Parts: sequence; C-alpha cells; structure tokens
Amino acid sequence: MKLTIEPDDMVCTLDDSYTEILKQLLLDISELRLNVDTRAKKRLESYKAAFRSEVFSKSALNLAHYLALRHYDLRHLQLRLAQAGLSSLGRAESSVMSTLDSVIYLLENAISEQKHSSTAKNPTEYGFSHGQQLLEQHTLTLFGPYIGNSKAHVMVTLDVEAANNYQQVRELMTKGMTCARINCAHDDATTWLKIIRNIRRAEVEMGRVCRVMMDLAGHKLRTGKVTLGLAIHHLKTQKDVSGTIIKPCYIIVTDKVTSGLNLIDGESVFTLTIPSELIAKLKPKQLIHFTDVRHKKRILLVEKKLSNNEWLLSCDKGAYLAAGSEFELIDTQSTDSQIVSNRYQIGDFDGAPLKIRLFKNEHILLTDASKLGKPAEYDSNNVQIRPAQIGCTLDSVIDRVKVGEMVWIDDGKLGAVAEKIDSSGILLRVTEASPKGVNIKSDKGINFPDTDLKLPSLSEKDLLDLDFVSAHADLVGFSFVETLDDINVLVSELAKRNATNLPIIAKIETNKAVKNLPDIILGTIGNYNLGVMIARGDLSVELGSARLAEVQEELLWLCESAHVPVIWATQVLESIAKKGTRSRPEFTDAAMAVRAECVMLNKGPFIADALEDLVNVMVRMQAHQHKKFPRLRALHW
Repeated sequence: MKLTIEPDDMVCTLDDSYTEILKQLLLDISELRLNVDTRAKKRLESYKAAFRSEVFSKSALNLAHYLALRHYDLRHLQLRLAQAGLSSLGRAESSVMSTLDSVIYLLENAISEQKHSSTAKNPTEYGFSHGQQLLEQHTLTLFGPYIGNSKAHVMVTLDVEAANNYQQVRELMTKGMTCARINCAHDDATTWLKIIRNIRRAEVEMGRVCRVMMDLAGHKLRTGKVTLGLAIHHLKTQKDVSGTIIKPCYIIVTDKVTSGLNLIDGESVFTLTIPSELIAKLKPKQLIHFTDVRHKKRILLVEKKLSNNEWLLSCDKGAYLAAGSEFELIDTQSTDSQIVSNRYQIGDFDGAPLKIRLFKNEHILLTDASKLGKPAEYDSNNVQIRPAQIGCTLDSVIDRVKVGEMVWIDDGKLGAVAEKIDSSGILLRVTEASPKGVNIKSDKGINFPDTDLKLPSLSEKDLLDLDFVSAHADLVGFSFVETLDDINVLVSELAKRNATNLPIIAKIETNKAVKNLPDIILGTIGNYNLGVMIARGDLSVELGSARLAEVQEELLWLCESAHVPVIWATQVLESIAKKGTRSRPEFTDAAMAVRAECVMLNKGPFIADALEDLVNVMVRMQAHQHKKFPRLRALHW
C-alpha cells in the first residue's frame, strides 16, 4: 500500500513552547558544530606533513570531526533531539559535518516560514552517503570484489594443509573466502609459497579474487620449555560405562628418527621409532610381544601398512610403554614350522612435560628462557621448598617488569601480580585462576599490560619475513603495533623493498594501541592504504572481557569515521571450526561481527563448515543492519 499526503490535507502549526524548544536546539547544535570544526582544525595542524601537498583527505577531516564531536557528552542533547522527533547524532560516524548540517537545516526550516533562508551548509553537497561510499571504496581496495550480492568479506587463516591440499583452498573460496591469512609465526617460506600458489591457481580457475594477508609474527612473548618427565607413553583403550573395552589403542611404528603424535582419521596417534630390520619383516596380522613398565605382558597386532616405512599397530589392553623397551616378533617359518623369536629394541622418545598446575594465591617464578619450567617442590611434610617456575622466551622482559604490575599467561587463563624481583626472576602471585587450577604449558602467550617493554617495532624475524611478504602478499598484518612511530618503521622497511604500495593492516592488540589509534590513522591514511584488525584475543587479556565489549564498539565507530575498513577477529565460530559443534552465543557474536568490513576465521579441521555458517549469518544480517543503522527490511509474521 502506498501512502500519499497532499499539502492541502495537512496544516502544521507550532505552538510557542515547541518553537522555543526548537530554537534552543538550533542554538546548541550550531554552537556544537562551530566547536567541532575548531577542535578538528586544531588537531589536524600537526599532521599536515603526512598528507600529499599538505591537503587533508575527506577521511582525515571526518575522523578529526568525529574525535571532536565525541569529546563532548551528548547524551542529554541526543534525548532532546529524539523527543523533538528529529534525526539524532547517533549514526554520524561516516559523515559528521553532513549530519550536523542536516539537523541544523531541518531546525531552521521548522522554525522559519522562509525555507530557503537556511544559513547551514546544504547537506546534499557532502551527503550522508558519501562517507559510506568512501568506506566501501577503501574496502574494495583492500579485500577486492565481493562474491555475488553478499557483500561479505571473510578472511580464513590457512596452515600447512592448504600447502598440500589444493582442493581445500578451492572449497574455501567456493564457500566464501575472499581473503586468506598466513601467520608468519608458523611454518616457513617454502610452505607459504605453496599456499599462495594454490590460491593463485584457484583464482585463475574460478575467475575470482582472493587477497593474501601475511601476518608478521611480532615479538614472541611466550612461555618457555617445560622439564620432561620419564619417557613413558600410556597406551589407552576406550571403554564403555561397564568397563568393557570397545576400541583398542593404536601406535604408528617407523624407522625414521621421530616421535610424537600424528593424525589418523582425525585422531592423534603416538609414533614410535623401531629398527629398519623390523620394519622390513612386518606383515598384517603379525603379533609383537612386549613387557610394559609394570611387568605386564602385552601383545601388539600389526594392522596395516601406512607407507613404505610406516605401519599401524593396535593393542587390545592398556599398557605403559618405556623408551628402550624390547619388542619380540614371533615368526613361524613355513618350511619346517619352527617358531623363530626375534628381539628388537625400540628407539628413544621424549617423555611428557611435567604438569605445572597453579591455584589462586600460589606463587610461580618467571625466569629467562634458559631455565626449564617445573612444578613446585615440597619436602616430606608437604611444605613448599621452591615455587613452580616457567621461562619467558624474551629475556629482556624480565628487567622491565616492576613490583605490582600484572602478568597474564595463556590468553588470560592465569593472572598474576609481580611481588618480588631479583636475579632469579620475577616472583608472581596468582590472582586469577579457575577454582580447579590452571595448567601452565610451554609456548603459551604472556601479556604484560602494565609494563612498557620498550621493544623494537619489528623483530629480527619480522625483518627477514618482510623480504618474502613484500614479494608475495597483497596485505601485510602488523602485529602488536602501538604507535605511529611503529607504522613509520614498517613503511621505511617496505620502502627498502620497493613495496610502499602494500596496504598495512594495523592489528590492535594492546591498551596502548587503542589509545594511540587516532594518531596512527591520521598519520598514515594520507599516503598509505590502511586497515585495522580488532584482535580480540590479546586485547581482551589487556583490557579485560567487560572493557573489551565496550572498546570493540568504540574501535568500530572510530574506524568508520576515518573510512578505514575493519577486520573483526579471534574466536569467531571457533567451536565449529575446531570441534564441529555449534554454540548459540557464538552465532550471536558472528551476527554482531557483520558491522565490520571483514570477519576472520581461525584454522581448524571443520573450517569449511564454519565458513559456510558465517557467510550465511552475514548475508542474513546485512539485510537488517548496516553498521549501527537498522535497515528495517520487511518482517513476515
């Protein structure tokens, strides 16, 4: 049904009290506009050199206007505008002055008989939509064209499997991946090149574009190695509720010098080294006898050959297998039916790391990386002699921390405060931990939110990796960027490699980066293509989860005002990607992520399912919402 209202059918009259309300609103908005413009110009004065010919772009001007606007507490003004039935300032991010001009224009015409008498700038000259168009243009520059009509850019973290499995890359692109992320903290240049070649091949075959972002590792602040326990591996069978064995345990044997876990049909299987002579004699259905560390006799069944030098074996009873134990292969000779017994010693393997489990108010010593981590030590009366300890991979950090500063380990699972610092390390008292305790393992992230670490902008590894990144990537991800000086260092290094056209993705991961983001943007967008990643993992550790919920909104608003595309990252639909299970709260989180220009998924065995679900959510939500603006699509109830 179409509604039309003829001018003669409606007469609007304003009583004096309402007219006075509108006049006061006009005065307040006009004063606000003047103050915003003055503040913005003052802020921009120090950034002229960062723009060609010292002329500010519309995006820089709009960001300065937005920062000036948000300097004021506008809650009461917002309420008064809403009560007057006028457009509020709540969606001014992309076009600040245009929004203010529109409100002034409406107010002047509402209280004046001469509609052409408006002294405000005509809002159509700049337009509410022009800022959105700039953001769209910058998004296309960074991430390329959309797939069909979806307008959903999805970045997927790829690993070594994408190097060896072209079909996986093609499937991900088919399901909606428009940008691939390679984390330089993992693998090497050989693997990265294989991944990129598979992406380029799929682009040609599918007639599609997929950008490649290479993520610099940054300084590796992680827990060090942990002391290993005895070299004993527990072979575990699966039992039902009655204790009946329903599935044997498996191991892989090989003559290669290796040990550890390998994946077979999605399950981790322990790999053991045995002599080549034994490998050559193995056949399906053969039996191998051994005695475990408890002096219990066990039998391994040879299941099948996995490769020229790998076999899969099973055991129908649990056992504890020690390095250096003997395997006995019993073979029946076909000629005279004699039973021949051959004994072989199995190779060495590493024991499992000792378990370091900590509870609230317990202590742990943070040392340099040369010292192996180990659990606390107790005397015969269960009195602690020495606290647990763990190393930090960056030794210089130990000298920077001060008493009273917080330290977080393993994505914030354990929080601790520095109580004492001496030559042995930093004695930390645990302040935050699960009631069941927290296991501290090696290679887990460490955050120092209160400490000025004074680290170089780029690590030595970053500088080496930049040679490859500059030659092969479409975007460079800058981990742990905190200041405009950091950006300038990266730009300088890119210039040395003739790669100044390579767009930069500033990963916002620390409290300092949040505070300095306006400076980073204003000092960069005049000459370089810039995107921002909200790296919610490290950021939540730095800020706390409650503060993160607020800050991620503020970052979205700030970047929209600068027309800078945003990547929403960390733990999006992670339950699906890693476990194949669906979590309702994660879908709500994914629905919120649609307000960013790109959403990042992390790697996992079920990543294709997660990608398909994410694109589905994004397409549905884009029909209802753009940024903070509800579209009001028709509902059918």
